[in-house]
Amino acid sequence: MIRLEDVTLFVRSAALGSFSRAAREVNLLPGQVSAAIQRLERELDRRLFARSTRSLRLTAEGEKYLPYAQEMLALMQAGADSLQSHEDALSGELKIAMPSDIGRNILLPLITEFCCEHPALSVRLSLSDQISDVFRDPVDIAIRYGKLEDSSYVALPLAEDNRRIMVASPAYLDQHGRPQKLEDLAQHHCLPFVMGGHVYDKWTFPQEGMRRQITVKSRLLCDDAEVARRWAINGMGIAYKSWIDVCEDIRQRRLERVLPEIPGESTPLHLICPHRKQFSPAIRALHSVLREHLRAITAQL
Repeated sequence: MIRLEDVTLFVRSAALGSFSRAAREVNLLPGQVSAAIQRLERELDRRLFARSTRSLRLTAEGEKYLPYAQEMLALMQAGADSLQSHEDALSGELKIAMPSDIGRNILLPLITEFCCEHPALSVRLSLSDQISDVFRDPVDIAIRYGKLEDSSYVALPLAEDNRRIMVASPAYLDQHGRPQKLEDLAQHHCLPFVMGGHVYDKWTFPQEGMRRQITVKSRLLCDDAEVARRWAINGMGIAYKSWIDVCEDIRQRRLERVLPEIPGESTPLHLICPHRKQFSPAIRALHSVLREHLRAITAQL
């Protein structure tokens, strides 16, 4: 049987990159932390860490297990908190940073409804496609796309099965033709994303266990992902967007999938926070609401 304390030590060891540092946090010996990790690995029948005398890093199995371990601990804490404070009494201020497109069109209605259900709770939103630093910026949580390389913060999955897809308006495709293969993108206007002054004009696609990269061209650039989506709807080119961002446009036939038989790049969505202890009852309740809604969306992918 998996022990909760072993999962806790696994999560902290992953965040700190050291059994010794994790041991000092809870006043244990490094050998006791190592034994706990070994016990957890035996229960899972998987090796979670690659160890050497100089470094400690997660294996591929460890990286896959980490968000579930974090969520397990958060849910256990939420259960404990629920015995002390009723959800209807959520209060205080919650500062949230999130991407512009999904923030305005998908998350904003959910967060607005959440605020109506908890009138003692104040919310401050920051919508931007620039990546927030949860350690330095004035935010409690951030919602982020993509695979997370930094294990120094806590990440709870919101939509782990989400992917990018290529889309364009039916009018654009009728006028310029429908690509039959990835190489055909070179003949089309595309709508790459700009971040930090860098143009992300190399689109990546998983192919036979590897990553294939296609360079696209465009005469329209913007650092706001919602603008790229609006340009696509207005027939200005092909966009490579998160399924969550464009699924309603596809359903309403404002956009059409391009090369739907080719899987797009994985782009999971997470709720992140600097430390597990900062997951307040309000944050846990909001995570539950968002995750339920977003998983229903990605189930249609």
